[in-house]
Amino acid sequence: MYPSAYIHFLAHFHGDRDYFECHELLEDYWKKTDSRNKNSIWVGFILLSVSLYHHRRNNFSGAQRTLAKAIKIFELQPDSITKLGVNPVGLIHLLHEQVSLLQNGGSYRSISIPIFDASLIELAKKTCEQKGYIWGNQSDMTNQFIIDRHKLRDRTSIIEERMQSLKTRKGSE
Repeated sequence: MYPSAYIHFLAHFHGDRDYFECHELLEDYWKKTDSRNKNSIWVGFILLSVSLYHHRRNNFSGAQRTLAKAIKIFELQPDSITKLGVNPVGLIHLLHEQVSLLQNGGSYRSISIPIFDASLIELAKKTCEQKGYIWGNQSDMTNQFIIDRHKLRDRTSIIEERMQSLKTRKGSE
């Protein structure tokens, strides 16, 4: 009923709080299913993850900017949120609280998406446990790999892709 990528997203979001991985999972799924739609519900969840990643790293302006975009997407699509087993009113209220926290320079805190579908919660919890995470854990603020993942990841494939793109562009000039 729910896409596997979404279930894995929820497991990371509520388990190890690896928001970078949340972003990667849903971006891959979005690109395969709805890539031309910048207002896709998947983009909303991607932006939510990016916002929390920025906030945890004390990048308040980046967090606020991406969260505002996510909220716009979510506010336009309450039915899509509901179809994903999430309470749209609860989600939007939670995100407005996050905006206030960011505007006031408040410290990062882990949040939970208000899922109402008990079967989805069970699927995501089971996936979380299979990965060795505990559902509902707070972020491990000492885990540099999760906090600074964008700096520490292997970028070989990204660099190779950019080089190939550059060669292609130069060849067509």
